[in-house]
Amino acid sequence: MKNKSNSPILICRRLQKIYQDGSKLVPVLEEVNLTVELGTTLAIVGRSGSGKTTLINLLGGLELPTTGEVELNGFNLLRLNDQQRGTVRNQALGFIFQFHHLLPEFSALENICMPLLIRGMAPSAAQQLGYHYLEQVSLQHRATHRPGKLSGGERQRVAIARALVTQPQCILADEPTGNLDPDSAEQIYQLLMGLVKAQGSSLIVVTHDYQLANRMDRIVQLEKGLLTQIEQLN
Repeated sequence: MKNKSNSPILICRRLQKIYQDGSKLVPVLEEVNLTVELGTTLAIVGRSGSGKTTLINLLGGLELPTTGEVELNGFNLLRLNDQQRGTVRNQALGFIFQFHHLLPEFSALENICMPLLIRGMAPSAAQQLGYHYLEQVSLQHRATHRPGKLSGGERQRVAIARALVTQPQCILADEPTGNLDPDSAEQIYQLLMGLVKAQGSSLIVVTHDYQLANRMDRIVQLEKGLLTQIEQLN
């Protein structure tokens, strides 16, 4: 079910994450509260080791918090079992990772189609829609190439197409330009923002790139387990 524009697509309340290292407890997140409206963009910044990737994994239901709750498109992820969380993720979320996580044994087109096939779409329909998104990232000439035959920028464009092919309401991106040279990073940014705006999706980006962060609608900084909203990064 599609959410209404300008209504929250993702809410987390009193989110806490504590890891256990032997007999020692290591707190990473403490009392994190965040609301993201549909169609808005958000940057999460912070020093290495501050817990940014942990936070985005919790927002996407890839990890579970120690305490607190995450609500995605009206569903409380903690009240769902693994299969139900997977279904909600497939319907509402798209993921883009720093290292793209493409399946090496499948072609670019097959990688893009994977979320549609998991959803249960017929292979012929999935291939047609997947090819459309391959065109959107200008890689239709690379449809049959496996990831090992693609450049870093091309692999990330395939990852963007895979994240958007299900037309999700929210995209979670963890350092999407972190491994790219400045020119490639700018191309990826322009491509991602254009496609997200066209679909009306929300975008949450974890990034060390202050220039990228300053282009988002909002910026929050994660420090000592707490989130603080800031106006602009210098």
